[in-house]
Amino acid sequence: MPTHLDSVVIDTADPAALARWWSQALGWTMTVVKPVQADVEPESGSGEPGVRLVFYFADDPRTVKNRLHLDLRSDSAEDQAGLVRRLTGIGAVHRDIGQGRVPWTVLADPHGNEFCVLDPRDLYSPETGPIAAVVVDAVDPAGLARFWADAAGWTLEGQDGAVPRLRHPAGSGPFIEFVPTGEPHRVKNRVHLDVAPGPGGDPAAEVERLIGLGAERVEIGQSQAPPGQVTWVVLADPEGNEFCVLTPR
Repeated sequence: MPTHLDSVVIDTADPAALARWWSQALGWTMTVVKPVQADVEPESGSGEPGVRLVFYFADDPRTVKNRLHLDLRSDSAEDQAGLVRRLTGIGAVHRDIGQGRVPWTVLADPHGNEFCVLDPRDLYSPETGPIAAVVVDAVDPAGLARFWADAAGWTLEGQDGAVPRLRHPAGSGPFIEFVPTGEPHRVKNRVHLDVAPGPGGDPAAEVERLIGLGAERVEIGQSQAPPGQVTWVVLADPEGNEFCVLTPR
């Protein structure tokens, strides 16, 4: 079965601490807490749309702005201002990344990961959930969006000159949006997407399918792990963004 988006993965030196912060920020539940990994997602049975966030241990320092970040939704100007106040009250900080005068607010979480609190927009309804979009910097937004439509199994929208974006086939949850940048990928991303085949799928076949679409195998240290510990395959998309092909789920 083709791959589908499984999660957004964020590297951090303290997975449990950063997961607790994002759990509080989003009102979501920590569903996995291990020494090297902590997961945050909507509470089971709540029906709230979202995408699973996985915080994974990495001790390499941040050196550049993340190429992937989260945008949070607001329902009104008052809601946006209140969300900014609440998030800065629990440890977020304002961050200048050269955005100038814009209607959204750029913040960073306690570990320095940039994210935006958006102004209210009709595109992002309550069916979107608290995360409006996962935003990907791209040299070729349209081309990268086409690749990820095949990799994530999501529907491609916005090909009419607007920002190309992907939406889950169910029509709910966050978008994946691709915004133009003049900065090519240079260092390993600290935020990345993971995909997985469906139940009964063949990961090896899916790896070869994605390579045929423009991905390539990359080494980020996984070969140094003890035998049997790494059950995923690390690839990079056509612009060098690393991602993992997980076991079927």
